[in-house]
Amino acid sequence: MSPVIVITVISGLIVLLLATGTPIKPLRFVGQVAMKVMIGALFLFFLNAFGSQYGIHVPINVATSSISGILGIPGVVGLTVIQMWIL
Repeated sequence: MSPVIVITVISGLIVLLLATGTPIKPLRFVGQVAMKVMIGALFLFFLNAFGSQYGIHVPINVATSSISGILGIPGVVGLTVIQMWIL
């Protein structure tokens, strides 16, 4: 799948979640968590795209996307350190 399509789909879903929102509190929480997981997947996608020049590759799955989405940039750095030196 083309990287342009992946970025477009993820960005579109993020904008949709930001624009619509939900009035019910539990559904809003689920929407915010889903949005953070998608943003985490986007962080990892960019890390893999730019890090391939340096031999950096972190797999994109639910666990790594959740870690990078909830923790942000420090989570991505932590996953990269774990991938490079521990695994």
